[in-house]
Amino acid sequence: MTERSRQGMRLGGLLLAAGLLSVLGGGLEAARARRPDVEFKIATIAPDGSTWMKLMRELDERVRAETDGAVGFRFYPGGQHGSDLDVLRKMRTGQLHGAGLTGVGLGEIEPALRIMELPFLFRTADEVALAHEILDATFEERLRARGFELLGWAEIGFVYLFSDAPVRSAEDLSGKKMWLWEGDPLAEALLDALGVSPVPLNITDVLTSLQTGIVDAVYTTPYGCLSLQWFTRLAYMTDLPITHALGAVVLSKKQFDRLTPAQMAALRRNADEIFARLIAATRAQNDEAAEVVVERNIERVAPRPGSRDDFQAVGRRVWDQMAGQLYERELLDRLLRGLQQARGASGETP
Repeated sequence: MTERSRQGMRLGGLLLAAGLLSVLGGGLEAARARRPDVEFKIATIAPDGSTWMKLMRELDERVRAETDGAVGFRFYPGGQHGSDLDVLRKMRTGQLHGAGLTGVGLGEIEPALRIMELPFLFRTADEVALAHEILDATFEERLRARGFELLGWAEIGFVYLFSDAPVRSAEDLSGKKMWLWEGDPLAEALLDALGVSPVPLNITDVLTSLQTGIVDAVYTTPYGCLSLQWFTRLAYMTDLPITHALGAVVLSKKQFDRLTPAQMAALRRNADEIFARLIAATRAQNDEAAEVVVERNIERVAPRPGSRDDFQAVGRRVWDQMAGQLYERELLDRLLRGLQQARGASGETP
């Protein structure tokens, strides 16, 4: 074969590759440009540019590509549609078809889901995963019965107490102006059991309230404390997880049922992968944020000897108090049995 022939073959290969890329790229652009037959309008308080939004946009691109543009999402990030409760009202009227919700919003749909946020219950992320194995089938069935389809769990992470003065025991909470997420019965029950008179506020009002002294203590994840800028007004983090915050994306079942079986399968398959990556990213971000807030003058303080047991005793009282109000006793017993068996098998104290 002559050099000219070889050059011709290389040129032909490049042109073929370019042509294929053009066709594939054009197909993807066409899928993006096409107005979906089924579009999910989804609201969230997660800011645009966050890891959450980047992964949700990747999910949108994948689903559009696999359905030839027939299914897609339109996102409204940064709390454009208000709080969880505002978004749920708009879902029920058909203005929105989905939401990225915190535990507060999920509990508004199905109160039993708040069992996943009981105070001082979980010790590790593995225990959280075990709880999902035990209860997810029940949760999904109940959400569906109320007109919602679970797209995926998006855990928020372990929640800690941040304050302007060190809190090493329940007694140190006396006189604190503690923020309470407005409309959260579980957090209200915990703070009441701790003897705290909270200041109910929407999450969007917390930073201003810290700046003006209306509140001087909050509960959130390390990443939340950093990203919401609350760390600028606080000085201490009590090194004891209060709870593990739940998050999820739910869709309108009415809108979801418009999908064909193949479209449902494509959505589920891609969502499973995206949400697994989201959970891993969230855990990594919280670990990193816990170090960053310390670098930015948040001091980690350990509970006094014996205080961990005191806090956990308060937590157990709340578990019992909420049984019959948010969830059935049977669900709590089922979850506790699973955790006790896992702890016993690993040699931990049940």
